[in-house]
Amino acid sequence: MAKKVPVRQCVGCGEMNSKKEMMRVLKTPDDEIVLDMTGKKNGRGAYLCKQRECLLKARKNKGLERSFKMSIPNEVYDNLEKEFDKTDE
Repeated sequence: MAKKVPVRQCVGCGEMNSKKEMMRVLKTPDDEIVLDMTGKKNGRGAYLCKQRECLLKARKNKGLERSFKMSIPNEVYDNLEKEFDKTDE
């Protein structure tokens, strides 16, 4: 029997992709929003495609706000964009 591939929905574009192809954005128990490169940290996760435009869409349509049920300050998005740029290199 084929092993089931875990699939997650991008909070930016809404497309479903396998977990491995996505980046996990994490809300820690201390309500911090960070990029979880390992996918193993504790907390509430939301997923984004690895394209920058998905992050921009998520910012515009408040995808992360909905996932985490909290308002997210602009500097958090700016930090995520910086981290995104690092992973692109």
